[in-house]
Amino acid sequence: MRWEQVYIAGTGTWLPGRADAALAVASGAYDADEHAANGIVSVAAAGSGDDDLAPPDMAVNAALAALDRAGPAGERASALFHSHLWFQGSEMWPAASYIAERTAGTGVPAFGLLQQCNAGPAAVELAAHRLGEDDAVLLTTADRFAAPAFDRWRCERGLVYGDGGTALVLSSRGGFGRLLSTATRADNSLERVVRGTGFTAGPDSGPYPVDLASRADEYLGGQGNFRESTLRTAKVADDSVRQALADADTRMEDVARVVLNATGRSRMRWQLEMQLGLTEKVSNWQFCSRVGHLGAGDHFAGLDDLVRNGEVGPGDRVLLVGGGTGYTCTSAVVEITGSG
Repeated sequence: MRWEQVYIAGTGTWLPGRADAALAVASGAYDADEHAANGIVSVAAAGSGDDDLAPPDMAVNAALAALDRAGPAGERASALFHSHLWFQGSEMWPAASYIAERTAGTGVPAFGLLQQCNAGPAAVELAAHRLGEDDAVLLTTADRFAAPAFDRWRCERGLVYGDGGTALVLSSRGGFGRLLSTATRADNSLERVVRGTGFTAGPDSGPYPVDLASRADEYLGGQGNFRESTLRTAKVADDSVRQALADADTRMEDVARVVLNATGRSRMRWQLEMQLGLTEKVSNWQFCSRVGHLGAGDHFAGLDDLVRNGEVGPGDRVLLVGGGTGYTCTSAVVEITGSG
C-alpha cells in the first residue's frame, strides 16, 4: 500500500548491559558451533541494578525517548500499540494500558499486538491505517527473555535472544522519515513449524525452557518438509518485499540500507544475498551482532541505530523486512527526510 502524509517522527531504544557470547561458550551456556556460525559478539541481557526492569518499563523508557525526539509532531497521540513475544511481568494483564498511561496519556486507547518477530513493521502498517489528519500513534515493543523459563542461548538455532524496549512515533504532522509504502503477505499453514506436536492446558503445564528448535524438529519428524517450508517462507517474504518496493516506486538498487530480523550472520547473509540480492554492508548486521534478536523490537531498534549514528541521511531509502512465525511478513519503505 502506498502512503501519503505518514511520517516517522521519533524512535527510541532502551537496552540493558551486554552478555558476552564468548564467555557464554566458555561456560557451556552457548554451543560453540552455533557461535562460530552466528558471529554474535554479545546480546542485551537484563540483570541487576538499573537493568532489572520488567518489559513494560523498558517500553516506557524507549517511548519517552521517542516522544521527546518527535517533539510537537508526537504530542497528539491518539492510540498506542504494544508488541511482544514473551511474558510481560504478570499474567492476564494489559501491559499496553500500563505503558500508555505513563507515556501517551490516561485516555489514549491502548492495544496489544501479537505478530511475533514481524511485529514492528506490522504495527507500522496498522497504525498508518488509524492515523488521523493531525495526530500521532505511539508504537512500542519490549521483551525480557529470562531464565529459567527461557534459555536465550539455545531456544532457537541460528540466533540468540536479547532483552530491551523500543518505540516509534508515527505522525501525520511531519518527522525525520516519510513512510512510502507497506505490504503484508502471509501463509498461515506455516504456524505448525513452531507449534510442536500437541497443546497443553496452561503455561505452567508446558515443557521449560521454551525450545523452538525441538518444536521444529518435531514438525520435521512428523513428515514436515524442511525444504518446502523454507521455499514457502521465502516466497511470502519475496512477495511482501516486491510489493512494498513497487508501491514506493523504488528499485532494489535504490535501497540505501535494509533492516532485517536480527538473526545470526549465516541466516542474515542468506536472506540478504539469496533473497534480496544485497550485500552485508547495506544491512544493520554490526548492530545486530552486539544486541541479539530483540523479539518484536528488531526493526525499531535497527532504524533508531541507523538514524542516531548518522548512517542514513536525507534522500536515503531504508527497507524494513519483517518476518514472524505464522508465517507473516510485512515490508516497509521509508525515505529519510531529515535527522532524528
